[in-house]
Amino acid sequence: MDPTPRPSGDPSDDFATLLEESLSEQMEEVSQGDLLTGMVVEVTESGVIIDLGLKRDGVVQRSEVEALVEGGQIKVGDRITVMVINTEDDEGSLVVSVEQALASRDWDRAHQQMEDGELITARVIDANRGGLIVQFGELRGFVPASHVVGLPRGLDEDARIASLESFIGRELEMKVIEVNARRRRLVLSQRLAQRDSREDAKKRLLEELSVGDVVTGIVSSLRDFGAFVDLGGADGLIHVSELAWHRVHHPSEIVKPGDQVETYVLQLDADQQRIGLSLKRLQPNPWEDIARDYGIGELVEGTISRVVSFGAFVELDNGIEALLHISELGEPQPQRVEDVLSPGDHVVARIINLEPRRQRMGLSIKDLTEEQRQAFASPQDGAHDAGSELSEDASPAEEPVAEADAV
Repeated sequence: MDPTPRPSGDPSDDFATLLEESLSEQMEEVSQGDLLTGMVVEVTESGVIIDLGLKRDGVVQRSEVEALVEGGQIKVGDRITVMVINTEDDEGSLVVSVEQALASRDWDRAHQQMEDGELITARVIDANRGGLIVQFGELRGFVPASHVVGLPRGLDEDARIASLESFIGRELEMKVIEVNARRRRLVLSQRLAQRDSREDAKKRLLEELSVGDVVTGIVSSLRDFGAFVDLGGADGLIHVSELAWHRVHHPSEIVKPGDQVETYVLQLDADQQRIGLSLKRLQPNPWEDIARDYGIGELVEGTISRVVSFGAFVELDNGIEALLHISELGEPQPQRVEDVLSPGDHVVARIINLEPRRQRMGLSIKDLTEEQRQAFASPQDGAHDAGSELSEDASPAEEPVAEADAV
């Protein structure tokens, strides 16, 4: 039996219509700032229409269309994500933006990279007196001048700006240090990125190198205590005592920044992240010659290199230093070394102690006669006779044996 047709005014039809309208309204409950994904259904010079699965299509503003079309970023059939920037314009359209959607993703990406401590590469697109402007996806980030590597200090404002502008067009390794989407603030640092990069490089080097390896690097900087050598992203230190077998007062006597040097890996400390290097270990060891060519009781000549409270150090012609203890200056022993010797004085002395393995040599001049000195010494204009000023009435002084032994 066929069902009886419903009258046109059946209440159930009204209910179905209301339900359909309600569902449609729910689908359109979007707010400004929402991210929606849809398909491009039409691209024209005046706008881009996107099917978002809603009652209304989304419309990309005219201001974005030219860049999107020319850049080939959008075409019919593409599925893209957009941001709602106006739920209803004057014409009742749902206005959306591709650029702001991309920017929103860039903010999320920047925030994640900051949390992860990730290093990124960004291109410098502009500069001002405060620092550099870099491109970060659809965003612009700022690098304060204090976080720019290689910016000279003490410049006037014009020179400072000119120096910053020289970075425009370069790609730099950066680290995100501040993200604030609400204030549209994105801050990056090149200096911190370089520090992290060098720490990673040093960690890798410590794993790859072994004591005894020979490596080549560039002298990056000098300090009173030694020279730093860039081994390719990480620095090793040549202590001043490892620059040469003879005494070095300052590293600048041997090397200068920019020199390429071949060095010996002397020490590796993974815990302290330190790489100790040496130049002198790749040079002939003069102490080996001394062990072969010299003996106890032989005479040597040299120049006083420095005077200390317990004696004087004599630099021999091969560059090594031997100790002339205050007790070996004469009889009676002088009260002060300075009363007898001064830096630059030429002396002839007898070897009384020789320990090549410990790199020690002890000298004496107190038992030498004037004839022995004159017979051995090379003629030198104005040479100072080390024994000629020993005072007849000089009183003995206590020997600082412990200090001498330490040296």
